[in-house]
Amino acid sequence: MANTIPNISLNDGNTIPQLGFGVFQIEPKDTVQAVSKALEVGYRHIDTAEMYGNEAEVGQAVRASGLDRGEVFVTSKLNNGFHRPDDARKAFDSSLEALKFDYLDLFLIHWPLPTLYDGDFVSTWKVLEELQRDGRVRSIGVSNFQVAHLERLAAEADVVPAVNQIEAHPYFANDEVRAYDRAHSIATEAWSPIAQGKVLDDPTIVDIAEQVGRTPAQVTLRWHIQRGDIVFPKSTTPERIEENFHIFDFELDDAAMDRINSLDKGEAGRQGPNPGTFDYVPA
Repeated sequence: MANTIPNISLNDGNTIPQLGFGVFQIEPKDTVQAVSKALEVGYRHIDTAEMYGNEAEVGQAVRASGLDRGEVFVTSKLNNGFHRPDDARKAFDSSLEALKFDYLDLFLIHWPLPTLYDGDFVSTWKVLEELQRDGRVRSIGVSNFQVAHLERLAAEADVVPAVNQIEAHPYFANDEVRAYDRAHSIATEAWSPIAQGKVLDDPTIVDIAEQVGRTPAQVTLRWHIQRGDIVFPKSTTPERIEENFHIFDFELDDAAMDRINSLDKGEAGRQGPNPGTFDYVPA
């Protein structure tokens, strides 16, 4: 069943499953069960982060699944409090220790934080380059980087990010960043792919779902897949985890895609913080 998920080729020669399972806002006590269910259904890509506080449980679920470590693509992300190079190295060590892995498939700078650390996310990125050279992480990337942040990396660093994980959904298509990513062979991952549930009652999406005999969530995830985005919906409900997996046995026609594209509200549709000003650091 897992074979139905296409792999996206990354610019470093690695591949990533286009559909994954996200664990943002899943309590550590519920994480093992949710990830175990996802792996049982056929997901082979898990997206976590240091700031989610559930890396240890993700590692536990992967080990308990009986799957070979090489069969499961695991991403984590750098805590906003650890951008200084030495702190970033220690934070990465802590991630591997929590997961009890020898390596990560993908490690991301979680937020650019341009108003903190003297605006220096380049030295942080250079630590990720070093970790990749050492073989401790297969692919490196960024999250929530806007075009100006990506251009700065292009000018001052050696390695082009393999991935940029950004907020993207029908109400906030984020097409400017997606276009930059595409032009520079950076894969785009969409977080909040169903706008935290807000698009599920949208009359357009409900209508399309009725026409194709699918749920609004499946239609929205399918829209992402056809745009080329990598998605990792999260849920703790076993039925929902299963439902979100079944998005590769139908297609949306051009008219349906256009109707969903027309829901984009630009900046007004953004649900999360603006990466240009976001400066949250966990206490």
